[in-house]
Amino acid sequence: MDSSATFLIVEDEMIIGANISLQLTKLGYEVLGIIPRGEEALMFLKQNQPDIILMDINLKGEFDGVETAKRIRQDHDIPIIYITANADEVNFNRAKDTKPQAFISKPFKKLDLQRAVELTLSRIKEDEVAKNKVNTPQSAPFVLSDSIFVKHHENMVKIKISDILYAEAERNYCRIYTQSKEHLLVMTLKDLDEKLPSEHFLRIHRSFIINISKIDEVGNTHVVVAKKTIPLSKSYREELLKRLHTI
Repeated sequence: MDSSATFLIVEDEMIIGANISLQLTKLGYEVLGIIPRGEEALMFLKQNQPDIILMDINLKGEFDGVETAKRIRQDHDIPIIYITANADEVNFNRAKDTKPQAFISKPFKKLDLQRAVELTLSRIKEDEVAKNKVNTPQSAPFVLSDSIFVKHHENMVKIKISDILYAEAERNYCRIYTQSKEHLLVMTLKDLDEKLPSEHFLRIHRSFIINISKIDEVGNTHVVVAKKTIPLSKSYREELLKRLHTI
């Protein structure tokens, strides 16, 4: 158990929030705060970086828990555990799209909370180990002027750069998508970004790089590439629009 882990609790029922905080403290963890509103949590994260967020799905206020999690994902890579009394199919599917680490149903037992937290911390450690192994020379793609060679099993597969639609981060790996195939690379999205030609590709979100020439639509908070809606972070939007004006 990593007793140095820090937590943020986003829960609008303060008695429940206090109970969660007490249980975490008894387990040896540090609680940075109990916040009742999603918009307040977003402000809190501008100055603080917890290791894990415990998020109530049915928050009152401008943003519910799922919308808050979506906005957190745009700028932060913080594991989220949902706590909810409403586990209906619609809310579950909305929440699932934000890739949480776990769900805990209210009323929950101390053991439910403990296991969800320990599993999440275990995954964090696994990701850290994988990250240390990920940037080996044999894992890195080999880039030519018009193509990229990526490792597939024991072979190197050639992908035309013009065929790449976008790349998506998957923990400490990344996945390249073309019209017909997808390829999992044993490297971070940051490292891939440094290897792809900047005149064709742009990172528009912490989890996505896109081929600019493949964009079908640009919205305020998203772009569409080959019918895939990809989130667009505010910090990257201005650069994207600038690049599109020069095409």
